[in-house]
Amino acid sequence: MAKTLHIFNPGHDLALAADLDNFTPPHAARALRSSLDFLPALWASDGDVVLVDDIAHASMAYMRLCQQVAKYCQRHFAEVHFVEASELREHSLAGIDPWGWDRALAYSLSKRGVAPELLPDAGVLGDIRRESHRSTSMLLFNSLGIYEAYECKKINDVLELIYKYNKVVVKAPWSCSGRGIRFLADTIDEHTLGWLRNTIAAQKSVMVEPYYNKVLDFGLEFYRDVEGNVEYIGLSLFQTINGAYTGNLLATEKVKRGVISKYIPLGELDGFISKVIDCMTGKITYVGPFGIDMMVVEGGRLTLAEINLRRTMGHVAIAISPDDDDIRRVMHIEAGNVYKLKILRA
Repeated sequence: MAKTLHIFNPGHDLALAADLDNFTPPHAARALRSSLDFLPALWASDGDVVLVDDIAHASMAYMRLCQQVAKYCQRHFAEVHFVEASELREHSLAGIDPWGWDRALAYSLSKRGVAPELLPDAGVLGDIRRESHRSTSMLLFNSLGIYEAYECKKINDVLELIYKYNKVVVKAPWSCSGRGIRFLADTIDEHTLGWLRNTIAAQKSVMVEPYYNKVLDFGLEFYRDVEGNVEYIGLSLFQTINGAYTGNLLATEKVKRGVISKYIPLGELDGFISKVIDCMTGKITYVGPFGIDMMVVEGGRLTLAEINLRRTMGHVAIAISPDDDDIRRVMHIEAGNVYKLKILRA
């Protein structure tokens, strides 16, 4: 029976930036993939295939996570086949569902014997890369009054915005998990100037946003189907340190809405969700899961941070959240040479 191949490739955003067939992610991204490559089993169907580096490690890690989740909610976990890259030719596949599509992943799978008709062509890959550029957020949402951003192709343009706002956030057009982000004020050291020059040279521009005093991070998770219909999946309340993701609250949608209601009216939140669905229905070509990172900033104002046209840790958290309003847990990613996903009491 044909099945879907699922892939966790957290170096996806960096692969988009490089735009190469042969791309090796940095050590941190490789370690994250190797440690957590079993995660797609959480949204796979029975009989599906999950690509991993080590079958024994993935099987044990998935079993431990299922046991942890079973302590606070009853959920069916798919019986999947963990496979290593050398075994892909042995499986009849109906489709492929990666964390995110990029040129390097498509090339790697083609070398492993995956049928060309299952892989996106160069045109689709180009569209995904273009739409994943941070300027997409600017083009789609600047007009809504909750997002202010500028694409700068020269360092002097960045300096002018620092002068205007006193403090700004500068982001590489393609980056993830706190990488490629700098917080700049009136003085810029040589190291940061070098980063600006290198980023503009490599990615043709940087995105600059005013710096806000943040009081809450959260995300909105969605799915866009092949017909262009956008479905809202749920809220993601997450934690970051210096812009890098560290974990998610595991709770029901009702509980998460209750948390957000302490900062902004829920009607404002629901209105924005409707606007996202309208914007993303007809103005992009991307198909698949995506997330929009948001902030509530000082003064109770809602601000958009970025669009991630890929699966996110928010989707992971929703997949293992409790069904009981009285139960709360925290999904924590412990970083190191080996990454560990832990579920802790909130």
